[in-house]
Amino acid sequence: MPRSINPHLLGWGGVLLLLTLPALLGAPWTLSDYGFAAILFALAGGAIELGLLASSNIAYRLGTMVAVVTSFLLIWVNAAVGFLRNEANPANAVFGIVLLVALGGAVLARFAACGMAQAMTVAAAAQALAGVIGYSLGWASPGRAGVYEVTLGTGIFCTLWLTSAWLFARAARQSAQSRTASPSI
Repeated sequence: MPRSINPHLLGWGGVLLLLTLPALLGAPWTLSDYGFAAILFALAGGAIELGLLASSNIAYRLGTMVAVVTSFLLIWVNAAVGFLRNEANPANAVFGIVLLVALGGAVLARFAACGMAQAMTVAAAAQALAGVIGYSLGWASPGRAGVYEVTLGTGIFCTLWLTSAWLFARAARQSAQSRTASPSI
C-alpha cells in the first residue's frame, strides 16, 4: 500500500526551500532580509493552514490560498521594488490599506464564504483606487513608466483579488446547494 505524502509537511518544506533559494542562487541578502522573508513566509503559511482548517470545500481553500498569496506578493513587491516608483517611496504604504480591507472584511464576515467573496471584491476595488490615487497624486514614476507600473501592477493584483472573490463565491454557492439538497430531520 503506497504511503501518502503529508500535505502540511510538503507545504512547509516548500517554504523552507523558497527561503533557502536566495542563498543557493547567491542573492546578496542580509540576515535581516532572511528574517523578514521567514516572518512573511511563516505568516502566509499559518494563514493558509487556518484556511485549510476553516473549510473542507476546495473552492474555499483555493480562495484562501489566492488571497494569502496575493497579500504576500503585495507586501513582497512593496518591500523589494515598490509598487509606486521604488521601495523607498513612502506612498507605497497606501497599499497597506488594501491588506487591512481584505483582513478586516474577512474578520467582519467571520470567514464565511459569502462574506469572504465580498471582502475580496472590496479589496480589489481598494487596490484599483490606491493605484489611481497614487498615479493621480504623482506618486508613481514619471511619464509612461508610471502609467505602466500602475496599470500592470493594479491589473495583476485586482485580477488576483477577484479570482479569490470568485472562488469564495463558488464555495458559498456550493455550500448553499448542499444545504438545500440535504433533507432536514
